[in-house]
Amino acid sequence: MGNPMRIRATEAGGVVEVKVLMSHIMETGQRKDASGNIVPAHFIQNVTVTCNGKTVLSAEWGPAVSKDPFMSFKFKGAKKGDKVTVMWVDNKGDSRTDEATIA
Repeated sequence: MGNPMRIRATEAGGVVEVKVLMSHIMETGQRKDASGNIVPAHFIQNVTVTCNGKTVLSAEWGPAVSKDPFMSFKFKGAKKGDKVTVMWVDNKGDSRTDEATIA
């Protein structure tokens, strides 16, 4: 699955902006392949982002999210040099975790 995530986190004026690009096929389970067989559903279900051990974002996704999803959000309470950790789990039990240092 290649590099699972690209994360950027920047702080300005006490607000941290996090941008995450996740590498995932995000199949809905409704598409058919060239032979007419249904391609099984395979999508990210849960996304959790923490900073300094505190959850700053928790999301539940479904099959309607596009391939290689991009997520961007802001939060307060962190500073430059802190670590932001992003973790996701898909409907097949695969999971990925990556982190970035706030710039």
